[in-house]
Amino acid sequence: MSRYQPPLTLTPKMLALVADISEQIGQLSVGDDGRQTPQLRRGNRIRTIQASLAIENNTLSVEQVTAVLEGKRVLGLPREIQEVRNAFAAYEAMPQWDPGDRVDLLKAHELLMFGLIDDVGRFRQAGVGIYRGEQLVHMAPPASRVTHLVDDLLQWLAVSDWHPLIASCVFHYEFEFIHPFADGNGRMGRLWQTLILSQWRSVLAYLPVEAVIREQQEAYYAALSAADQQAQATPFVEFMLQALNLALAEAGQSGLPAAS
Repeated sequence: MSRYQPPLTLTPKMLALVADISEQIGQLSVGDDGRQTPQLRRGNRIRTIQASLAIENNTLSVEQVTAVLEGKRVLGLPREIQEVRNAFAAYEAMPQWDPGDRVDLLKAHELLMFGLIDDVGRFRQAGVGIYRGEQLVHMAPPASRVTHLVDDLLQWLAVSDWHPLIASCVFHYEFEFIHPFADGNGRMGRLWQTLILSQWRSVLAYLPVEAVIREQQEAYYAALSAADQQAQATPFVEFMLQALNLALAEAGQSGLPAAS
């Protein structure tokens, strides 16, 4: 059993957001027979993929992403088209994975980054710094520590008794802090948080929270930086819970498949 415990200060804001989110999930199911509409599932997944890739500077629109997945010709960079195909394959494979399993984590990265980098499905072998423009905002741990740090994090996740909403946000932050791959860490962190949440409530597998993050991208990065500065995930957890809450509120207005 892992003795590792990610540093976190529980705040009244977090607890209120967890309560709000849980209530909204319950309300989405009221009056529904529980069946998930395939068209709605697919539409929300496309929004998820487009937004998560847009955060990483992919320029394809929702309409273009839809066309790519329908097998139509799209005027776009081959790399961006490949990113879309990969992301769809990864999200579709998500139900097969155990969020606490390193082998599954590596399989997911292999799917997500296939044809985009050389080191697919393998942890990075070199140091890495994260830049915003020319400014270094985060120096990730040395490559020699990555496997140990990821294993500690996955073992903690597997046995954690924290509420899944909080645990998933903490995992997302800690994963980005470790930055275990040469590329694809942002989209992997968002994918894995969705996996964790989907195993708690299946409706969350199709919640396009990435669209909210995309709209608040600077705040997303600011929350990561604030968590780094405080040496704990607290600011990022609060941001992500707010994003989930907002995504659910929007879903309640526009429609989201009910939990099965």
